[in-house]
Amino acid sequence: MKVINLLGITGVDQHERPHALVWARRLEWPMLLVALWIPVEWYLEETGAVSMANARWFDWAIWLVFIFETTLLTFLVRDKRRYLRTNWMNLVIIFGGVPLEWTYTPLLGALRNLRLGIMIFLLIRVSGRLRQFLARRQVSTMLTFSAIAVVLSGIIATRLDPTMGSIWDGMWWAWVTLTHTGYGDIVPHTGASRVFGALVILLGVVLVSLLTATLSVFFIGSEVGKIEKEERKEDRLLQEVAERLDRIEKLLAEQQANSNPPSE
Repeated sequence: MKVINLLGITGVDQHERPHALVWARRLEWPMLLVALWIPVEWYLEETGAVSMANARWFDWAIWLVFIFETTLLTFLVRDKRRYLRTNWMNLVIIFGGVPLEWTYTPLLGALRNLRLGIMIFLLIRVSGRLRQFLARRQVSTMLTFSAIAVVLSGIIATRLDPTMGSIWDGMWWAWVTLTHTGYGDIVPHTGASRVFGALVILLGVVLVSLLTATLSVFFIGSEVGKIEKEERKEDRLLQEVAERLDRIEKLLAEQQANSNPPSE
């Protein structure tokens, strides 16, 4: 909790008003979608799929999402000063990430790269809920999350270090790094891309462990399911045999009673 407090991402305190807690949970997944959209927007800009004017609209939309969340939760919580003090990163993003500044400042590149910090900030904030979601260990969920991690990591890596090649090269590097294969055919060169590579390696430790455990549970569960199915089938057969034996015993008892009538 101390690290979270230092980062300014404490969120709504558990002892706050119920409405504030409810809305904080409701906004977690939309904020995660915002985080996942940031590298996609980068990719669209780099490939020319969207114009710079449309990209600015996306930037404004992300900024307004932060405005909405911070304003709503500040209004709902009881201790407003404490909420703003323990979530000071929201204020930094709101005042330092105004898209209007990105157009008229000589620090254009640095401020626009603030989006990477915003994405990491959002992912950390929803990490608890994300862990609960992944803890269900569903194969489809884990495979989908792994694919998303590879695609987004590849986009971000090539954005931070263009010498790594195309987006496809970045995805290959992300997959090799996440799985800790380490071919070394594509490596980051810039400081920012190396820092990001370190984060991808840490993510791979968690992701590969979860994916391996999930696949193991899936295959073992399939075998256990087959064994349980066979056991249920055998139980039904044994029950049918027991019922037939009961009927035979009753018939034998009736025949014996009929052949030996009671004496007068």
